[in-house]
Amino acid sequence: MAQEDIQSAADAVSSANEPDGIMSFFTEERLDGILAWAAENALKVVAAILIFVIGKWIAGKIRNGVKKAMEKKEVDPALVSFGVNIIYYVLMIAVILAAVQQVGFQTTSLVAILGAAGLAVGMALQGSLSNFAAGVLIIMFRPFRIGDVINAGGQTGCVKEIGVLVTIMTSPDNKKIIMPNSAIMSGCITNITAHETRRVDMTVGVSYSDDLDKVQSIILDVLNADSRVLQDPAPQVVVAELADSSVNFNVRPWTKGSDYWGVFFDFQKTIKQRLDKEGVTIPFPQQDVYMHQVDKA
Repeated sequence: MAQEDIQSAADAVSSANEPDGIMSFFTEERLDGILAWAAENALKVVAAILIFVIGKWIAGKIRNGVKKAMEKKEVDPALVSFGVNIIYYVLMIAVILAAVQQVGFQTTSLVAILGAAGLAVGMALQGSLSNFAAGVLIIMFRPFRIGDVINAGGQTGCVKEIGVLVTIMTSPDNKKIIMPNSAIMSGCITNITAHETRRVDMTVGVSYSDDLDKVQSIILDVLNADSRVLQDPAPQVVVAELADSSVNFNVRPWTKGSDYWGVFFDFQKTIKQRLDKEGVTIPFPQQDVYMHQVDKA
């Protein structure tokens, strides 16, 4: 009925130059049919809108409820954000399909069309899909959490947000780093702050003429005087190398992760001042050149 009316309307418009072309289309019977069709479909459209609005409201309530429940159980914030978004999107797809079906579309055909379109989009967005898959792996295996300092993909920074496609970090000099998840999962990940304590690795070089036992005692004394240096495990000071110009000590104290750089920088200054005070020489790189003169025969 509707198709015939539309075709008749098109014929009427094409014959608009005829005086009675348009008026002849709007007969009483045909007007009744159009009004009946409009009324019937208007109700369906209104019903579809109501289904969408109410369904969206319910989906939002469910999302918020799941989020509160996961936060109450102290689930990782990244997993909370990822999980509730997946739940919400799945519910919204169901709501949209229900609303479309109410209008009169066959959902089976629509699903087939969406599937074909999804396949085409997926082929065009292979990179994004790999990022999505990597994001799922990050959420599932949790090699790092929000707030951790990591080194991954050639970048070092503090993790601020773990998204579905990208991970956002802040570098030590306060730059914002947006890294695709696939770049993170495809290489080595170093979680610098995974443990509460860290070892500070340093090297101190002294002259070959200095008393090595005395130097070792001085270094240990400097370390033990710093309250940030842990005694368990105990700091380690050992002769590690007989270098070209110096005898090198490996200095390895343990400290809390938050005190790492403070201990590192303060030790450089303090040990230099203490060695100078004790008369210990910190040699410069040097090279001895011997000249041998050959007598002419």
